[in-house]
Amino acid sequence: MTTLANVAFHKPGRKPAGTLIVLAGENLQLGPQSSALGIEALIGRAAQAASFKGKPMLTLDLYAPAGIDLDRLLVLGCGKVGELKELDWLRLGGAAMGAAGRGKSLSVLLERPDGEELSAEAAADFALGAMLRSYAFDKYKKDKPEDGSGNGPGDLTVVFAEPKEAESAFAERRAVAEGVALARDIVNEPPNVLGPVEFAARAEALTGLGVEVEILTEADMRKAGMGALLGVAQGSARPPRLVVMRWNGTGARREKAKAANKSGKNRGGTGADKATGAADRPVAFVGKGVVFDTGGISIKPSAGMEDMKGDLAGAAAVTGLMHVLAARKAKVNAVGIIGLVENMPDGAAQRPGDIVTAMSGKTIEIINTDAEGRLVLADAVHYTEERFKPKIIVDLATLTGAIVVSLGHLIAGLFATDDDLAAGLVAAGEATGERVWRMPLGPDYDKLIDSKFADVKNTGGRNAGAITGAQFIKRFVKDTPWAHLDIAGAALDSPQTEINRSWSSGFGVRLLDRLVRDRYED
Repeated sequence: MTTLANVAFHKPGRKPAGTLIVLAGENLQLGPQSSALGIEALIGRAAQAASFKGKPMLTLDLYAPAGIDLDRLLVLGCGKVGELKELDWLRLGGAAMGAAGRGKSLSVLLERPDGEELSAEAAADFALGAMLRSYAFDKYKKDKPEDGSGNGPGDLTVVFAEPKEAESAFAERRAVAEGVALARDIVNEPPNVLGPVEFAARAEALTGLGVEVEILTEADMRKAGMGALLGVAQGSARPPRLVVMRWNGTGARREKAKAANKSGKNRGGTGADKATGAADRPVAFVGKGVVFDTGGISIKPSAGMEDMKGDLAGAAAVTGLMHVLAARKAKVNAVGIIGLVENMPDGAAQRPGDIVTAMSGKTIEIINTDAEGRLVLADAVHYTEERFKPKIIVDLATLTGAIVVSLGHLIAGLFATDDDLAAGLVAAGEATGERVWRMPLGPDYDKLIDSKFADVKNTGGRNAGAITGAQFIKRFVKDTPWAHLDIAGAALDSPQTEINRSWSSGFGVRLLDRLVRDRYED
């Protein structure tokens, strides 16, 4: 992948050169920095000819503009500036980068056209939007497009009144951009390059940021009794992996607790547990990582099967999230667990009618081998809850086509057992633009997955498919507040927006980072 090579913030006063972006409100209103350049008349004439009125996210492009020493002047519309929200500054940054083109070095005079003060956070969001938009997965392209869209990364200089404050705010947002890019990369990789072992190695690279990474092999999972996950993997020549990523962001408190335990001040139990209490219990995120999904014996149609390399998008989002939390030194304890398998129709593959035993001890009748992601999650969420006793569990999966029928590619499906957790996810989605919509759960839907021969069957049929998929996973969660995000539409073949032109959007990274930041960080 490639993204912007460098983002820098500078005070006003430097003579602009090369490509310059200025912001215009409705009726072509310019801020004081832009007005000082004496370009109002120039922009006015060009705007009249192009019928440009400063509407949001639209641009006016002037090459070699007369009267100013620039190669190119881009005017970016903001519309009614007083109505701009937090998310709009992110979108404006993406729109600016999209109009300028990748591989370019450019500057932007970042100011409110109405002359009011612009916050450092808004400036940082603008730069984040530009960085997200600049992403491209082009590592396998030998011949680059002649329009320059395949060029390497460029630089962005943001001219802003308070550059130090903006740099500070952008430091954490850079971590977010890196995490999203990591998730996009993992999903975009071809399946012959990225199998379970290779994916696990990418997750293990997070140790460089201070993440503790543990990789369970097939033998480890067999010993633990993960029959549901292993049943999916048994038809592939590629061995499965389960990766545990731990970020301990409340380390100072943990070390204090250890010292108290060592000194004997917490006699009568585990010192670390007594000193830290429930506050140090982690938040947990679990991802479905089917590196390629043929459907197994219940094989999928060939048309579009190449997209099934993206059936690991949930695991990719969890990995990207763990990168963000570590890179920005989030003050939270978090666990990310990803189950990595390949679903193939080998002679050893599981069959419809088979019965497997999950780690929880529940038996599962296999009705359709293409309903495999929920089997992976059944063992992964149970393992997470039993081992880590987390405050919450949120799982992400490209689980069903049914959710795409329901919500399209714009919004992910949310299923939850806890209203507060659901509300936190909805609020985080509205703030980041990675929106979720809460779907129902209930005993009547749960009856649809009762089995004649086992504790549960892995599909309830075509009707309410996304709901019964969630009901299945719910059976493997005990008392921990739990949410399931079905991201099949939002993560793959994703909408082309101001901040994304990739087939894989990296959906979930920004959403869950915002959830952690707003609800669970110290």
